[in-house]
Amino acid sequence: MHDVIIDRYIACWNEGDAARRRDLIAATFTEAATYCDPMLQGEGQAGIDALIAAARQQFPDLRFRRRGGADAHHDRLRFAWDLGPEGAAPVAGGTDMAVVAGDGRLAAVTGFIDFAPKGE
Repeated sequence: MHDVIIDRYIACWNEGDAARRRDLIAATFTEAATYCDPMLQGEGQAGIDALIAAARQQFPDLRFRRRGGADAHHDRLRFAWDLGPEGAAPVAGGTDMAVVAGDGRLAAVTGFIDFAPKGE
């Protein structure tokens, strides 16, 4: 179950088609979900869509991918990700903590940057 939601979460960040991304977000996040990392913050599915769209504009040639498995207990998840060109070494990476709602979607995500280029 955890792998499915994490893979869908990563797919949201990689989806370039706005309509498909909104569908993925609806399947992945609750209506009142929150997202917060050192650079971005959003509330609700529309707010999360807007911040993902902004990130995609800033890094159009980079893709997110999961790094390793997830740690989980109760309704909490922790997982790591990388960001980089397809088939190349990552240029950034982080660890996200998430709260899973009763329906299996994400209710809250807090992201931390593990490494990034200087100045990011």
